Parts: sequence; structure tokens; C-alpha cells
Amino acid sequence: MAVDVLTFGLNHVSAPVAVRERVSFSSDLLKPALDGLRSAFGASVREAAILSTCNRTEIYCAAEPQVSEQLPAWLAEHNRLEAGALKPHLYRYQQNDAVRHAFRVASGLDSMVLGEPQILGQLKDAVRAADEAGALGTLLHQLFQRTFSVAKEVRSQTAIGAQSVSMAAAAVRLAERVFGNLSEASVLFIGAGEMIELCATHFAAVQPRQMMVANRTLERADLLATRISAKTMTLAEIPDQLADFDVIVSCTASSLPILGLGMVERATRQRRYRPMVMVDLAVPRDIEPEVGRLADVYLYSVDDLGRMVQSGTDSRKAAVVQAEAIIETRVQNFMHWLESRASVPAIVDFQQAADEVRMHELDRARRLLARGVSPEEVMEQLAHGLTQKYMHGPLSALNRSESAERQQLLTILPRLMPRSHRQR
Repeated sequence: MAVDVLTFGLNHVSAPVAVRERVSFSSDLLKPALDGLRSAFGASVREAAILSTCNRTEIYCAAEPQVSEQLPAWLAEHNRLEAGALKPHLYRYQQNDAVRHAFRVASGLDSMVLGEPQILGQLKDAVRAADEAGALGTLLHQLFQRTFSVAKEVRSQTAIGAQSVSMAAAAVRLAERVFGNLSEASVLFIGAGEMIELCATHFAAVQPRQMMVANRTLERADLLATRISAKTMTLAEIPDQLADFDVIVSCTASSLPILGLGMVERATRQRRYRPMVMVDLAVPRDIEPEVGRLADVYLYSVDDLGRMVQSGTDSRKAAVVQAEAIIETRVQNFMHWLESRASVPAIVDFQQAADEVRMHELDRARRLLARGVSPEEVMEQLAHGLTQKYMHGPLSALNRSESAERQQLLTILPRLMPRSHRQR
């Protein structure tokens, strides 16, 4: 059966963070999920990769067409959700639409922050994980290599990422709205991954009074803290020291909240109800949403920051037209490659048939030589035999055809002749 390129999932446009966090895959869950996906669909899914970030969870497949209709039920079941719970938030693309979506995602055109560069690295990580899980084959490998090439072309030839307002910069602006100058503020970063590193770099630039990095392992926290002149502590120490911080930025891979309502309530009482800014960039969320109901806590989710940075994208929207034009051309190139793959079995069969003819005529020529027939005559008969068999198929098809088909064959026939003849 034919194999399609399929893309299926949800993102920051189609689903709020409360939905996205329920289908998010941490890096250690990608291989089991890929194994489960391929086990559930068997040979119907030839290749697969899963991209899961704070803004999207997407499945890319080389699969039989009917799989597109069955993936929503699998994703819901895998995450222990009701079958219809995800339906309003999902999108599905096939063939050139799926290819176009992959190119747009990698180029930052489908991001919460237009042109943001982090998504390309996240997509490369997803492809690496799929490769290590043995879930990639020729089709998706080719798709993703072209995806990375398109993303590089878009960034080098357009201004799509110029002066990008990052989520990290937005976090600093939100804190400044509450506290004004942050020179007297104390900032706690929970986690030590790429997003926290970006935020820490932006906060360090405004020179707050104190910065602290809390992480599950102190070794990784120390690496970040050294770069930004901060101190470190473990996650277990947070409850006792939370009240000391004015700004908390959290982004971990924890499957459960790290900061609960009770913990934050105690901290606000200890602070004598001085305000706290809390920025939760994690999906699933690190901070219980109920914390946002506290009068003295300003809680912002990744979606809140996304809405804030959208206001800074107008100057780059002209570049989108240019980027889309590049992507459309590359989509057509990939689809041409994909369509050419469909003719490979026919080409192989044709080559095998030609080899059989060649071997048959060579055997006949050798027998003639063994009987003493002159080499000149043998060569003449060999050339005649190959020519007759070369012409037999096209001429038979032409003689059996009706008028419309015959006209089509007469148009194609010159293109099938040897190049030396066509160049006369």
C-alpha cells in the first residue's frame, strides 16, 4: 500500500497550556512512545518521530493513509485521556501539507515568537531521538535533512528572526512592570536547561541584587550559576527559602508541579504580602495554576508570555512572505523527490528485464562463436537481436493502441530513444 507523509498534533494556537501539558513527552519518554506507536500500528507506520516542546506536541510519520484517522485515539489512549478530549485541538496534515508544516515549524513561522531559533534545535533533538530509537528510515530522514536546510535558507535570506523578542526578554519585562528597576530584586531560577539559561542571561543583564539557581542536580546548577555569578541550591531547599525571592522563573521537565498553592501561600505570609512575580515556562506546568488566584502573586504561563511577545512581530511580517515563497519552492522539490521514489520498483523491474535480454543474447552469441561462426557475423546478429527486442515493446504498444493513446505514445516515443539519435 502507498505510504504518505503525515503530521498530526496540537500547538499553542490550537490548544491552551492546560491541554498541551497532558500530552507532553519528556525526553526519556520519547523512545517508549515511539515503540508504543509502532507496536500499535505495526507495518502501517513505517517511520515516526515525535516533537514535544512547551508549545507543541507533534507526530511525524511515514505511514499508510488511514493511519491519519487513527492517530488521535492512540494519542489519547497513550496519555490516559478520553478518546474525544483532544479532538477539538488537533490538526492533521498529509503529503505536501505535512511537508510544508515541517518546513514552517523549523523556520520559526509556526512559533509563538515569530522567527524564534530554539525550535530548530528542539526539532533536531527529536530527530536524533527517533533515529536512536530505530524509528527513522529513508523517507523521514530525507524530509528532516531538507527541513534543516530550508530553515537555514530562510534565516540566511530573510529577516524573519531579526530583533526577535524572546520569551526570556518578556519575562524580564513582566518583572519590571511590577518592581520597576530590578537592581534590588532577588531572582530564583528553577531548572538549568536551555530556557532557564536564556532567562538567566537576560536577568543578569539588568543586574538584580541576588540570583539563585535551584536544580535537581547541583552539578548542572553550578555550571549555570558560574556563568551568571549566582548561587545554587537543591529543589528540596525551595520550601524554606521561597519567601526570600521576588521573582521566580521555573522551567523543568518535572511531570508534577514543583510549587504548590500551600507552599506559595506560606511564602507570601512570610513576605508580609509583598508582591511576587512567578513565570512558569514549563509544560507540564511547574507551578499549580491556583497560585495565580493569590492577591500578591503575579503568575504568568508560557501562553501569557507568548501573547506579550506577539505585539513585537509586526516589523517582521513582511519577511514572512519571502520565507513562505522559499518554503513553497522547497515543498515542490521534496514532493518531486517523493513521487520519483514511487517509480523505483518499475525502474528496477525494467532494468532486470533488460539484463535478462542482454544475457540471453550473449549466451546465443557465445554458442555461435563456439560453433565456429565468424566474429563479424556473431556481432551483427547480437546487435540485430538486441535492437529487435529493444523495439518490440514500444512498437507492440503502439500497434495495439487506439487513437488518443497512440497520439500520447507518439509524443513520448522520441524521448525514449537513445540520446545520440535525439541529438541529430
